[in-house]
Amino acid sequence: MKTFTLDEAQSLLPVLESLLKRAIAGKEAAEGVESQLGELSRRIYLSGGMKVDVASVVRLRAEMDGHLERVRETLAEIDAIGVQVKDLESGLLDFPFRLDDEVVLLCWRMGETSIEHWHTLESGFKGRKPVDERFRRGKNAGPARPN
Repeated sequence: MKTFTLDEAQSLLPVLESLLKRAIAGKEAAEGVESQLGELSRRIYLSGGMKVDVASVVRLRAEMDGHLERVRETLAEIDAIGVQVKDLESGLLDFPFRLDDEVVLLCWRMGETSIEHWHTLESGFKGRKPVDERFRRGKNAGPARPN
């Protein structure tokens, strides 16, 4: 598992925020198309059947699949960096950090100006604590390790 220093994680935020925005926009676009398809299904059901422009439905499905593929690709980019996406909708990311002999997670949510929280692997977001001097010094942080 790759680990980050606080400075390394902090320096990645602009790129990660841009990637998150792209993934969120793709997810929302796919949901919009899915809503259109759902409305069409509802109309067909309520009318007991109707003539459907199949080519239009095929185009909508292809459009939705394209949006979803872009979301998957963007999430794979974030994963390749070594960062964990915990909640796409809120833009919640975790960065593995070596604190003494334990790996903990630096925790950042889109909209926050910097990484100011961390939690253990087990405690999750609800167990967030403020980053303290141990994280800022960097001397307790182990070297970054490849996956």
